[in-house]
Amino acid sequence: MNIPAAANVEELAKLKAEGYNMLVDMTCVDYLPKGRTPRFDVIYRLMKLDAATGQDLGRQEIHCAVDELPVLRSVMGLWPNADWLEREVWDMFGVKFLDRPGIKRLLMYEEFSGHPLRKDYPIARRQPLIGPKSGEKAGSPSFNILKPTVTGE
Repeated sequence: MNIPAAANVEELAKLKAEGYNMLVDMTCVDYLPKGRTPRFDVIYRLMKLDAATGQDLGRQEIHCAVDELPVLRSVMGLWPNADWLEREVWDMFGVKFLDRPGIKRLLMYEEFSGHPLRKDYPIARRQPLIGPKSGEKAGSPSFNILKPTVTGE
């Protein structure tokens, strides 16, 4: 089911009122090689879950076509777990949300530049190396080396 990106919260709220009470997943697809406009689809996967029995009463997949400019609004007010899912979509694809200006990376480290699941992300791009928070130098024997576990006898 496709819904207009500008009305995502309203449309998803209607589905929640119909019983789709669980946001199972949220992801994105980049259509750059196909030259489609808008470039991205943000996909919401919803489920009707009977809380008493745990029975799955139905699922729905919702697509919102968006470009790089933020047009989607956050659905955290409907499903609090959307906080993590929206951060993942932004981190991996660079799709922004109108009401989430200070969004932080979730999967990549803060110094990472770009969004690695975009089709135009250069495959051979080098990222800055980062070290442990303890301040160890990259050349020290304990940095990036697996240490054998010593077991007592």
